[in-house]
Amino acid sequence: MFRVISILLLLSGVLTLLGASSACAGLQFQAGQTDGGLRYILVSGDFAYQDDLSVFEALVRSSASTAVTFHSPGGNIQKAMDLGRLIRRLGLATAQFRASECESACSLAFLGGVIRFAEAGSIGVHKSSFQGDVPLTTQEAVSAVQQITADVITYMIEMGVDPALLQLSLQYDSNDIRYLSMSEMAKYRVVTFAPGAGQSTVASAVPAPTLPPSPPPTSTPVPAPPATPSLVVPEAHSGRIGHPKGSAPLKALPEGKSTNVAVLRNGSPVSILATAGRWYRVQAGNQIGYVHDTWVHVDQYDSGPFGRRHIQVKSFDNYAEAEAYVRSSSIPVSAYLATNGWFAITLENTYDEPMASTLVSEMKARGAIPGDAYATFGNTYVRKVCCQ
Repeated sequence: MFRVISILLLLSGVLTLLGASSACAGLQFQAGQTDGGLRYILVSGDFAYQDDLSVFEALVRSSASTAVTFHSPGGNIQKAMDLGRLIRRLGLATAQFRASECESACSLAFLGGVIRFAEAGSIGVHKSSFQGDVPLTTQEAVSAVQQITADVITYMIEMGVDPALLQLSLQYDSNDIRYLSMSEMAKYRVVTFAPGAGQSTVASAVPAPTLPPSPPPTSTPVPAPPATPSLVVPEAHSGRIGHPKGSAPLKALPEGKSTNVAVLRNGSPVSILATAGRWYRVQAGNQIGYVHDTWVHVDQYDSGPFGRRHIQVKSFDNYAEAEAYVRSSSIPVSAYLATNGWFAITLENTYDEPMASTLVSEMKARGAIPGDAYATFGNTYVRKVCCQ
């Protein structure tokens, strides 16, 4: 990997020349080769809806390029994500330098790289804007913003990037730009390699000093066993009501057809007195009754922020399979121990209800998550057990 990165660094000299030309409307693709033999594609101009990305793919194949770099002020968000997905499918790396620009929608295309390197200040982000010649009502504008937001979050998850990057972007108006620092790019996983994170290319060329042989050890060290997460489910003593419909019935008996004693709104505190199968016997104020365990956000569990939705994509009845799934997943996911002893696989982040619902639909449509995935409060999740 470091050999690839060291070659990517050679692009900076090439970009100093290519970046001097001004960007033009519509994307242009130019093949090049560094003195070190790395073949790459320079993507320049504005991303436009009518851009034909088959031209890019054909040029990649004919030139045997392995990397992509950009000189673009942005443009159409959907086209940028289309190019990013194509870059990922072709297994290309992306590299960006301050000698040229990659702003706004261009930053999304950059995220498609299998290996991503960028200099500090070379990637610029801000909130999206609508073209002035597209008339939209207030309701249409709100709907469009929600759709774009969902599309971008879905894309970031697919690319292995922290969707919190979008929250940072939304703090800057469309007529302003926030250039990301190296620490920010590492934090949000914009880059897969950051200078200083590993051995430098210069240092790697310097031979290590020859040391005298060490005396043989007196005993063979025993390797420490791999750490295993705690699978103990703590007792539930208190919590808050969290029901998808906004309130939950307090039942006279631990069964769904039982008489309702009261209706408890979401957020109502309850004391958990006992358990009866999948039901909690609780006290809410001066009333006592039963609520299903999926309706209570238990204080003694670490299932995530109250009121936020997880998106569950899979479940396993053993830790080994759950861990293997998480580590091999193409999108960032986590495994939670559930109260029934199973392991729930969820997307790494949590979302508010509208965003979770939209993401489930969008990601199912793209085949990014299974068809039976769903949004949930995760009230039966005990703690995250895989993988840090």
